[in-house]
Amino acid sequence: MTINVEDESGIGLPGVDTEETARRVIEAALDYEGCPYEAEVNLLLTDNKGIRVLNREHRQIDRPTDVLSFPMLTFETPADFAEAEEAELDCFNPETGELVLGDIIISVEKAAEQAEKYGHSLEREYAFLIAHSMLHLMGYDHEVPEEAEVMEKRQAAVLESLHILR
Repeated sequence: MTINVEDESGIGLPGVDTEETARRVIEAALDYEGCPYEAEVNLLLTDNKGIRVLNREHRQIDRPTDVLSFPMLTFETPADFAEAEEAELDCFNPETGELVLGDIIISVEKAAEQAEKYGHSLEREYAFLIAHSMLHLMGYDHEVPEEAEVMEKRQAAVLESLHILR
């Protein structure tokens, strides 16, 4: 598994080993969803200003958000990895053979705000945002209540498997 982590925030996440936590959560999400491939994920840590620019450019929403997900694949059925084999070959890194799932962008400022708001640790909020985004990269969404319920259960299961609790 390859996780490319870049921190352009200049803030970081005090007390959180961002790379190790990301690796654990990404691996747990892939295992939970039964991904048969080694995978590659890009993770960018930014600030509210940086994520606001991306949110405006890609979603036409002019405000900061906590996390953005940019999947490499479009799944007709969430986490149906057989679709990856049928997709264009460009979803696999030609050098490593890993399935390139996509990009996760997290505002470290929003993560800190939400950890305080919800009364849990910064590590828990960071892990939650990664688990949430990984599900998006594997084809899940939460546009309607039924989809949201499925995502919430899966996010909780991934975090519980790691004993990262509220």
